[in-house]
Amino acid sequence: MTSDAPFSAPLLADALATGTLVLDGGMSNQLESAGHDLSDELWSARLLAERPEAITEAHLAYFEAGANVAITSSYQATFEGFARRGIKRERAAELMSLSIELALNATEEARAKGVTRPLYVAASVGPYGAMLADGSEYRGRYGLSVAELEAFHRPRLEALAFVGPDVLALETVPDADEAEALLRAVRGLGMPAWLSYSVAGDRTRAGQPLEEAFALAADVDEVIAVGVNCCAPEDVDGAIEIAARVTGKPVVVYPNSGETWDAEARTWAGRSTFATEEVRGWQEAGARLIGGCCRVGPEAITSISGALRAS
Repeated sequence: MTSDAPFSAPLLADALATGTLVLDGGMSNQLESAGHDLSDELWSARLLAERPEAITEAHLAYFEAGANVAITSSYQATFEGFARRGIKRERAAELMSLSIELALNATEEARAKGVTRPLYVAASVGPYGAMLADGSEYRGRYGLSVAELEAFHRPRLEALAFVGPDVLALETVPDADEAEALLRAVRGLGMPAWLSYSVAGDRTRAGQPLEEAFALAADVDEVIAVGVNCCAPEDVDGAIEIAARVTGKPVVVYPNSGETWDAEARTWAGRSTFATEEVRGWQEAGARLIGGCCRVGPEAITSISGALRAS
């Protein structure tokens, strides 16, 4: 017996309580592989205004590869960053909203192509340093107070939450002070969030111990997962153990390929050390959202999906 009722996925938090979901891979590398030039301070956010259909295509490629969750192209979308390009506040808010709508469009296209598993949209909220486009997102310590960082983040969090994604992805956070600001800013929005640090070893990029950094989110009801992204694959195992132990929450992990970003040359160097064989161990350690970040493409997401669904 068939039904014409629309597909209804469980809430993301409920899904994490019962299983593991696959995140997408890097938005920028997927767009670049399609021939789009991202050598711009707005990075992939520039295409929200210029080539929005390209973003939908990138999301769709990851859904077809096996991802459950699309992370939007709003990582570098800020009121301040758009203003530098002469984009007024109202239009900037429209572009932030569009980032979610494009991902939702991709879920509809995936359904039309026969994808039946639950699909979700995570609205990306990058760190303050991403707006500066000078590599400081990998260092933190911007010289701003927690209150100043909260004032920076809250307006765009409100703009993104208004559209109604499944979750806010507070990602690539290099500094526990910025995490505190983000956690303050999500309170009262009525929207779940995950908090994901960029790390080096057992510390944030700014040098704080991960035990202290993760502890900030332990009692924040809005946070449904904590973890790491945009880090080396070898940093994941230790981070999962600390995040799960300190917070008791599901863990989110989506490392880079293992190559290194040269902020001055704006290019990647080195070789990939990402091995999809590791993901089963990540899952067993407590990771419930697993994918890839920079330089991790659809082929790797297919491998991750296959590994997790075989478990």
